[in-house]
Amino acid sequence: MTKEITSVEEFKILLDREQTITSIAVQNLDLRDLRKELLTVPVKDCLFLGCRLTDAMICRLQKNNYIFPTLDLPYPIYPNKLYTAEELYASIDLQPATSYEATLDKAIYDHFIRTGKYTTDIKESLARSLHDQSITNALQDFIQNYEETNIMAIMGGHGLSRSHENYRKVVHLSKNLTESGKLMVSGGGPGAMEATHLGAWLAGRPDTAIDEALAILTQAPLFTDNQWLSTAWAVISKFPIGSHQSLGIPTWLYGHEPPTPFASHIAKYFTNSIREDGLLAIAKGGVIFTPGSAGTVQEVFQEVTQNHYLTLQYASPMIFFDSTFWTEDWPVYPLLKSLADSHKLKHLNLGLYDDVAAIQDHLKSFFLYKNGYYV
Repeated sequence: MTKEITSVEEFKILLDREQTITSIAVQNLDLRDLRKELLTVPVKDCLFLGCRLTDAMICRLQKNNYIFPTLDLPYPIYPNKLYTAEELYASIDLQPATSYEATLDKAIYDHFIRTGKYTTDIKESLARSLHDQSITNALQDFIQNYEETNIMAIMGGHGLSRSHENYRKVVHLSKNLTESGKLMVSGGGPGAMEATHLGAWLAGRPDTAIDEALAILTQAPLFTDNQWLSTAWAVISKFPIGSHQSLGIPTWLYGHEPPTPFASHIAKYFTNSIREDGLLAIAKGGVIFTPGSAGTVQEVFQEVTQNHYLTLQYASPMIFFDSTFWTEDWPVYPLLKSLADSHKLKHLNLGLYDDVAAIQDHLKSFFLYKNGYYV
């Protein structure tokens, strides 16, 4: 099994300790300060992805190892860690309405559009695949810090206004779940997704912090408003990041949706299908579906399929928040309930609620109850 090396310091310790180095992967590190060790210690069957190496190091290592070069593109091909909002929004000027134009996130999105959302160019296609594989690897490293049933997702539309009562309820729900030890995950964009990460960001603070944050954020209720980003950064300045984390998983396919600055860790993908399936797969603690549109409904049925076939060994709760929406506007819940009751769909643990406390009680009762498909 190939072992991943995550820092130059870790690699140096390994080189000093071992007589021969085999089956390791080193990703996006500057190894030029280790040229003495790498020119003397035998290294075999190792992967060097986008590492900075001297010509002499390359000449020696390429005989028995695999060296993947970098490509001249506006995004990192081998990221060895998840993104942060500070990285994606680097160089941002929070005052002008056009400030987003100068960010790394916008530069990558512009390149994505220019080269084609579904590119046939082999260089671009390969680079995107390598990038997304690296993000998946970094994501898996990150979630290893959490017990799998403590990872929960909230799904929902990007159009939910910061002024809407449902936004406030999602903030409260996410804050409560984070404070109970859960890692909250979302699609990493605005609307209900942003509310998820705002709740996690404010975890550990009094509930009055929610009122204070919303007083700032509601000055720009929608992500299309000029001050959407600047108000978010104003909240971050007022409430610096604490010890709680959250994970946003957005995509450049929906690049018109800027990633929320409130996610402490961001796994941003080019390929939306990998992103969506992976997001639902890691949320083994349950998925809460808030009102959305076609994208959210697609995610509902992806989760149904995973649960029905027990793709991930056991089924997790599917909670629908806002009963009017899910029974009348988009009557998905009655359909699923009927199919589950008639045993045409199996292993569905469904809930329909308007109350945050009721959702929390459902989630608690599920994991206290041992049954045939959850151990």
